[in-house]
Amino acid sequence: MSHETILLVDDEPEIIQLMKIYLLNEGYTLHTASSGVEALSILDKEAVDLIVMDIMMPEMDGFDACMKIRECNQMPIIFLSAKGQEVDKIKGLSIGADDYVTKPFSPLELVARIKSHLRRYHKYAPSDRTQGEDIVEIDDLVINVSTHEVTVDERPVKLTPREFAILLLLARNQGIVMSMEHIYEKIWKDTFMDSNNTVMVHIRKIREKIEMDPRKPRYIKTVWGVGYKIDKLS
Repeated sequence: MSHETILLVDDEPEIIQLMKIYLLNEGYTLHTASSGVEALSILDKEAVDLIVMDIMMPEMDGFDACMKIRECNQMPIIFLSAKGQEVDKIKGLSIGADDYVTKPFSPLELVARIKSHLRRYHKYAPSDRTQGEDIVEIDDLVINVSTHEVTVDERPVKLTPREFAILLLLARNQGIVMSMEHIYEKIWKDTFMDSNNTVMVHIRKIREKIEMDPRKPRYIKTVWGVGYKIDKLS
């Protein structure tokens, strides 16, 4: 049975209920959303391995949501849409989607495509790059860049996309102190406000997942009054 997590985004409750039966039966963990805005909110809190997303939705459509997701996430995205014109498929694939399934669809075929993309994402992507680019190791902390997998002492750690991005930013800049302002503007791509404690909250959550004792961090160190860093290996 699978331990992977899928985000299903569609404003049709019938579609959600139908695919929920098939995906849960395959052992996937499932999150659901009815709009692009809701999907982005979930991605900010949960680690997701693959997204199945409709295009025509309220608040934010699938095209806009896909472009936003691709700013800092590499997991497979499958569009599931009634927009069957070739121009829509071309647009969907050109903005970062990995596949395009037209409604009405076969649930079994969609499950097969999900499995295929997850296999490619987790197993084949690492071979596309050299080991040095793909793996970041800091003592017993190992970060796999292309699969977005993290282990500590060979124990899998599940981070949200933002948590992963922050950890990777610090890991790739070992010995360099990163201010909260720099981290926020680099990861959120927005202007930092002095009263914003978002980075602090995310650092705390990362420490809770990767540190044996978050109060005495082994990896992410606080430089008081300046920011955070991961010490450079000697």
